[in-house]
This record gives sequence, C-alpha cells and structure tokens, in this order.
Amino acid sequence: MNSGAESARYARALFEVAERDSDPERVGEELAAYARLLNEQPELSRVLYSPAVPAPRKADAVRAIAAQAGFTPMVARLLAALAERDWLGVVPDLAEAFHARLLERRNIVAAEVTTAVPLPAGQAAAVARRLGEVSGKDVRVSSHVDPSIIGGVVARIGSMVYDGSVTSQLARMRQKLVENV
Repeated sequence: MNSGAESARYARALFEVAERDSDPERVGEELAAYARLLNEQPELSRVLYSPAVPAPRKADAVRAIAAQAGFTPMVARLLAALAERDWLGVVPDLAEAFHARLLERRNIVAAEVTTAVPLPAGQAAAVARRLGEVSGKDVRVSSHVDPSIIGGVVARIGSMVYDGSVTSQLARMRQKLVENV
C-alpha cells in the first residue's frame, strides 16, 4: 500500500468515519503529529519500519505511543492495524491525503504563485482574493520566486494554471508574428 491513490482511498474512508464517529480536525492533527514524530525520531521510525521487528511488537509500540500522546481511540486503532500489517510507512501519505480532504471540506484550496521577485504581503493577499473569485474557494497562497518569468504572475491551483508571466506573453506574441509572416 505505497501508492498515493491507495492513501487517498484510505483517507477518504477514514474521513467519512471521522465525520460520523469523531472529530475530523482532531483525527487530522493526530495523524500529522504521528507522522511528525516518526520524522523527528529517526531511531523510532527505523524500528517501526524494520522487517526484523515482528508486526505484533510494532503494534504494541504504536499502541503505547498513541496512549502516551492521548490519541483518540479511532486513530490508535488505525495505527495499530497498520502496524499489524506492516503498513506504517503509509502514515505520512495518509496524513497528507486526510489533510487535503479537510481543506476540501472547508472549501479551501492551495495555490502556488510564482513571481519574478518576492511578493509583498499586500500583493499576495490581493492575488489570493482574485484567485478566490475565479475559483469560488478560499485560497491559501504559497509564493515562489523564479526570475526567469521576467515579470507577472503564474498561479497553479491543482491542475489549473493561470499564466500571466511576461515570458508567456512574449512567447505568444512571437508565435503570432511567426504565424503572420
């Protein structure tokens, strides 16, 4: 179970159960906390990912971690079940997919905005508002700088790209000139 598609499927099912039986926000926070713990504690993750450690011992360790962290019974059972199947490696992808579901449910979308120079906070907020108007969602912007676009903005929301860069405009003008000659 390493693929992103399977993690997304599990996240969707977990989200449905969390909405019905628990608090999806808390479940998402606990999954993220567990993924962070494994990232911050490489020795622990080595043990939990090791094929030399029997799955029942991994499950016991995960139950102890979940109890110590005060995780909800739903998350504790999920982590133990993943440990018993030696699937703990999917937790980071599962946490990410679950977080994406939470954002989707709240009508929030992430946008990657690329500019030639760093965007001042006011302009970033204006870009987020405009993208929100276009997408009909609450947009959270992450900014990147790429001097090769010369000027303007390139925004990506999911698979949709809004390219207002000077480089693209010049390329379109060049194409029109070539076509007209």
